[in-house]
Amino acid sequence: MARNEEKAQSMLNRYIALKAEEKKKPKERRPYLASECRDLAEADKWRQQIMREIGRKVAEIQNEGLGEHRLRDLNDEINKLIREKGHWERRIIELGGPNYTKHSAKMTDLEGNIVDVPNPGGRGPGYRYFGAAKKLPGVRELFEKPPELRKRRTRYDIYKRIDASYYGYRDDEDGILERLEGPAEEKMRREAVEEWNRLEEIRKEARKSVKSGEVVTLSATAAARELLHEEEEDVVEEERKKEREMRENLEENERQFVVHVPLPDEKEIERMVLEKKKMELLDKYVSDGLLEEQNEVKSMLNIQK
Repeated sequence: MARNEEKAQSMLNRYIALKAEEKKKPKERRPYLASECRDLAEADKWRQQIMREIGRKVAEIQNEGLGEHRLRDLNDEINKLIREKGHWERRIIELGGPNYTKHSAKMTDLEGNIVDVPNPGGRGPGYRYFGAAKKLPGVRELFEKPPELRKRRTRYDIYKRIDASYYGYRDDEDGILERLEGPAEEKMRREAVEEWNRLEEIRKEARKSVKSGEVVTLSATAAARELLHEEEEDVVEEERKKEREMRENLEENERQFVVHVPLPDEKEIERMVLEKKKMELLDKYVSDGLLEEQNEVKSMLNIQK
């Protein structure tokens, strides 16, 4: 009895399943061209279907153990689906739907940095790589940034940054140079004043000893030597100055060039060249007898030319 009930139950289940399948609509296929769709809801449904397929394939391509050929095939299929998704998104816009291309996903490199894609909508010759396909031979080099070449600066770039500060015209404005030179200037001024006072005392002692006619002491002798030394230095300096002036005068005289022979001017040179060419033509085309007759006529007419 239980066996028959199970059979009946099984037949009933089959009947119910068959009726349910009859009530179902036939499975629809996605249109080959997005332009064939006239309904906005249908277009949105097909776009969602493509998005699910892209998600499955992107999850599958993350596996690096699939092999190079399988990874390349998966990457090609994903790019094909992305282009198809772009067609449906443009069709949705034509039917009055939202613009999904504004919020499209960005493409990243191996380090997670966003890469600029030439065609985010999937149109044109652009091609994307996903998951393990980024590490394939020949693809990794596309994501590596080339080393930055240090550009050699030109003369214009060098002189462009040069201003008055470069030549030291603004060193006095910041006050640093004044603080550094202040103590050194005071020290040099103090030493110069002390030296001048010492020499002045020596001169005074020398004058006193000479006027009084007293015996010259050691200090007076030293003072006289100092004065003589200074006078000798002044004389030597004057002689050097005279020699320098004489040397400069001699060099100036050597540079001057005097012309002792009168030189012809431009018109005189042109006349001489023309006369020479004229004589060459006469020698070439005129006979000697004709030249003699011409000279006789010129002498009779008193023509000098």
